[in-house]
Amino acid sequence: MSSLTAQVAQYLHDLEVERGLSPNTVTAYGLDLQKFVTFVTAEGLTTWPTKASDINAFISRQQIKASSTSRLISSLRKFYQWLARQNIEKLNPMLEIDAPKRTVSAPVVLSIAELNRLLVQPDLSRPMGVRDRAILETMIATGMRVTEVITLPVTNLYPQLQLVKVAAPRQPERLIPISQSALTWLERYQKDVRTPKLVQLKQAKSILFLNNRGSGMSRQAIWQRLKYYCDQANIHQDVTPNTLRHSFAHHLLDRGANLQVVRAILGGSDPINSQLTATLSPQQVLEVYRQFQPQIAGD
Repeated sequence: MSSLTAQVAQYLHDLEVERGLSPNTVTAYGLDLQKFVTFVTAEGLTTWPTKASDINAFISRQQIKASSTSRLISSLRKFYQWLARQNIEKLNPMLEIDAPKRTVSAPVVLSIAELNRLLVQPDLSRPMGVRDRAILETMIATGMRVTEVITLPVTNLYPQLQLVKVAAPRQPERLIPISQSALTWLERYQKDVRTPKLVQLKQAKSILFLNNRGSGMSRQAIWQRLKYYCDQANIHQDVTPNTLRHSFAHHLLDRGANLQVVRAILGGSDPINSQLTATLSPQQVLEVYRQFQPQIAGD
């Protein structure tokens, strides 16, 4: 084992034992540093590079995206700090290396036409197809999180009021509106699919959406069904359950909905709330500003 490899091994050991980092985190650091060792060795060096130009040469050869580059730079920065504390290498070239600016990509939003194509994909001749149609209708009509959907109790539906009660972990309960179309499909699902015969497991009796074994559904199952139906509908974007939440919020705002109301429907501290302003046109931002700007008049 070379001295460089031995130093990396000691560093990783310190991360795990002294700092208590998780095995996955330590493994990620190890993969980055192993690439660095390979580069340093190929360059014929027996000590760690101390020139920023050498570090930049290493980074440029990785051909990775900006987010991965930022992680790589972070790994090297922490490693060189450790080298200094161990009196192995006092010169720190990472002081001259800046992480790339991370660009925030706009969230994927499905058009109304795409949402309509998605809704008609489930095979309604099959019981689970009716269930899937009810799930898609519910997610598109309410913007609920996938976790909220799979844990939704039957008793949290209020069809007469067109409301559904949602309770997310560590979040206050909230009542949100649901469309008549979604309620119609939920009624059909409960009448024709969610029969006493299907409700087999005691712990699942209160859960609205069940799999074909009568137990609750998983997040992965929803994700897989959504991917399948997107493929069937020729929707080639990277669609996740969060895409339906983004689309729900976007289309409400696009039709003039109050920004604060949309945020309340999604849940007060939801991360998507911090991205909603990006979905607004300048005119919509101005309208929201005018609506909520305090009317203060001086003398």
